[in-house]
Amino acid sequence: MRVARALAAAVLGAAVIACAPPQASNNQPQQGEPTGELKVWLFQEASNGPKEAAVDEATKEFEAAHPGVTVNVEYLPVDGRATRFNGAFNDKNSAPDVAEFGNTDLAGYVASNGFADLTSDLAAWPDAKDLVPAVADTAKIDGKSYGIPWFTGTRALYYRTDILAELGLSPPKTLAEIAEAARRIHAAKPDLYGIAVGGRYLFALLPYIWANGGDIAERDGAQWTAAINSPQARDGLRQYAELIRDDICPPAKCAQLTGSQSVTAFAGGSAGMTIGGDFNRKAMEAGAVKGKYAVVPLPGKEPGSIAPAFAGGNLLGVLRSSARYALSLEFIKLLGGKRYQRTMFKAMGNMPTFSDVQNEIAGSDPFLWPFIQTVQAGTRFVPATPAWTKIDAQAVIPTAVQQVAIGGTTVEAATDAAAAEMNKAFGS
Repeated sequence: MRVARALAAAVLGAAVIACAPPQASNNQPQQGEPTGELKVWLFQEASNGPKEAAVDEATKEFEAAHPGVTVNVEYLPVDGRATRFNGAFNDKNSAPDVAEFGNTDLAGYVASNGFADLTSDLAAWPDAKDLVPAVADTAKIDGKSYGIPWFTGTRALYYRTDILAELGLSPPKTLAEIAEAARRIHAAKPDLYGIAVGGRYLFALLPYIWANGGDIAERDGAQWTAAINSPQARDGLRQYAELIRDDICPPAKCAQLTGSQSVTAFAGGSAGMTIGGDFNRKAMEAGAVKGKYAVVPLPGKEPGSIAPAFAGGNLLGVLRSSARYALSLEFIKLLGGKRYQRTMFKAMGNMPTFSDVQNEIAGSDPFLWPFIQTVQAGTRFVPATPAWTKIDAQAVIPTAVQQVAIGGTTVEAATDAAAAEMNKAFGS
């Protein structure tokens, strides 16, 4: 799935999976049958042709190298995948051997005992040493790896080159400078948002919390506890909510903006800046800002620092029920390896997950460098627990931002209320 919709879609999938009956424990799959049909589930894209062409190339190569093996690829609609995965985890006869899934789905799927632990096999895979560590962590629960990160995506700061030049502004070098530049832009051009961000744009908020030294939750053993009301997290939320003000992005319009709506506003020429992903490039090129925008990493609190970004993306894993574990593992190492990550990048623009491949593609496409810098500087992730799906579905943290932005609640009261809701979901 595209990273922009990864979490929203994952909520639907993981929420359903988390409610599935507990799965009977089984042993780690054996090597399995060396021939036969290998069933693969991948996600269907809005325009699926380029993905199919790349995958077809990989399957033909795999079949040629494994006589007696047929790879059967099925493309699942993202919105309907929850039912399919739920059925697969409960009935091995309906399960694939290999599947693509969102990294925010991982905790729910592992809780359902759906995917095989690949830790030892991936440790012996030469390519694995070049996976960006923070991205590799998005495939882990309790230190165990359940998939190969197939692509990743992060967000950075888009800005209007023409407007900043006209106003004599340089690209912001700190989070505080973003607010200052945004005020200047809105004051000079009241018809534009200084920066398009929204109260419902969680992935724009999170870097502010992390850059201020805070987090949304903390783990002690198996127990998660809300940290959104810590002093550092409050500082980050307060700094982000400062952008949703009448002198930057008026709350009457911006308190309800999602990430997609924020990006659309910038692409349409209605904002001087926004926080967007590498996956939003096509929207920019198709919009009013074509030829008039640039990107820098979202800065941190201090000049020269980069705010930690959320690492979205999808994984390739092996179902625990697979009767062809060894074949499945070899297939995901081929499709998820460096060569086919290059192929997928050329076909779809998917950001590779290997640092050497990232550096290679950045050399041929400078647009990507701010996003690669962001990934390599260190990304963060949402709490790796099925409880997160409930918290996110209830918009607990965005509600706190909106309450502060419209001026009805203090940061302290809003974050205390959010923490109480989160702890209820965590069972703490």
